[in-house]
Amino acid sequence: MNPAAIRRSLEDGELRCTPQRYAVMAFLMECNQHPTAAEIFEAVNRVDPRSSRATTYNNLRDLVQAGLVREVAVEGRAARFDAKGMRHHHFICDRCGNVEDLEWYDVPRPASGSLGKRVLRECEVIFRGLCSKCAPRRASR
Repeated sequence: MNPAAIRRSLEDGELRCTPQRYAVMAFLMECNQHPTAAEIFEAVNRVDPRSSRATTYNNLRDLVQAGLVREVAVEGRAARFDAKGMRHHHFICDRCGNVEDLEWYDVPRPASGSLGKRVLRECEVIFRGLCSKCAPRRASR
């Protein structure tokens, strides 16, 4: 993604385009994986060692709150982050913790009475199981 598009996405999220925030967003938009905050800090720090761990974590929080980045909770492991613009679901491997993107499909909304006074923002599905690398191979018969 080009620098102007990254700046525009930050401005659309009503965030100032600081060098550190830009670096975090640029890394996430180019990343094909779902990195942890620590991995993002390491990558950003390789390019610009002036960025602190706290600044990186605060920028991730701001990007999530602005809706520009999704935080993917992985039980028992560090959260992972995703800046893909297209809507999609996730598959999380129980064994290795790998997070994979799955094609989006609409999820039926729950009946309005079942939510009480809650206000639903979005429905997404997280599939859990064993990824293709961790799934046991069936013996040929």
